[in-house]
Amino acid sequence: MKQTFIRRTFIRDYQLWLMVLPAIAAIFIFNYIPMYGIQLAFKDFDFSKGLTGGEFRGFAYFQQFIENYQFGSLMRNTFFISFATIIIGFPAPIILALLLNQIRVKRYKQLMQTTVYLPHFISVIVLVGMLNVLLSSETGIVGHLMEAIGLGHINLLASTNTFIPVYVLSDIWQHCGWNSIIYLAALSTVDPQLYDSAKMDGASRMQMVRFIDLPALKPTIIILFILSMGNILSTGFEKIFLMQNSLNLPVSEVIATYVYKIGIISNQFSYASAIGLFNTIINFVFLISMNAISKKMSDTSLY
Repeated sequence: MKQTFIRRTFIRDYQLWLMVLPAIAAIFIFNYIPMYGIQLAFKDFDFSKGLTGGEFRGFAYFQQFIENYQFGSLMRNTFFISFATIIIGFPAPIILALLLNQIRVKRYKQLMQTTVYLPHFISVIVLVGMLNVLLSSETGIVGHLMEAIGLGHINLLASTNTFIPVYVLSDIWQHCGWNSIIYLAALSTVDPQLYDSAKMDGASRMQMVRFIDLPALKPTIIILFILSMGNILSTGFEKIFLMQNSLNLPVSEVIATYVYKIGIISNQFSYASAIGLFNTIINFVFLISMNAISKKMSDTSLY
């Protein structure tokens, strides 16, 4: 009976299935098939035998990572950078979407949207190059401004105190506009009559945002926050690696850059695979836990 229902549904909606088939194939090829390599985390990698060969080591590499003297600093740096990005960066596109939604002149609204979307298309390499030029203590405009107000020559990219703020703020500047698109789409579904009724009742703009816009955004905010918590230990590799130097290394060395140095540079593929799998498991636990909490408290969840 169940097979008949599935077959009937497929025949009825075969056009939709054909449309999503390329996406399903891409996810299967690039996300599921590579999971075959997870077994490398439990074996000694042998070039002559491939992934299926090598001596079985069990959880030895996981234990090696946990007992590593860098384990504490790696977890702390990764978590702190990700947590700071979520806490400061997550509300930014929401606020921007609410502000853009208040612009009633269509021409100005489109101009503002285009302006805030553009940084998203800047390459990470170009962005880090811009940071190196602008934040240089000797030649950068920010360096000159800091010297003018009496702060002296401070290399913001080389200081352990300023690396994380620079990383988080530059990330917000680059992606805030693009991330606000989904919130603007959610706000576009709000019935305009609600705004008209609120105006007739004497509601201010802040009251309309509080009682109309925010309730409309609530499901979207919760879902995206749950997904963000699923990446709590997944900081971007490229940007941190490019911004990293010997002076800021105590706060910029994260799991992603450590895996690169261990796996690619040092050729310890099994050890690097174990670290990556450990990172994925922690993210999965955060995702499931946050989803359960959200489902219990707000009846909104991924499943």
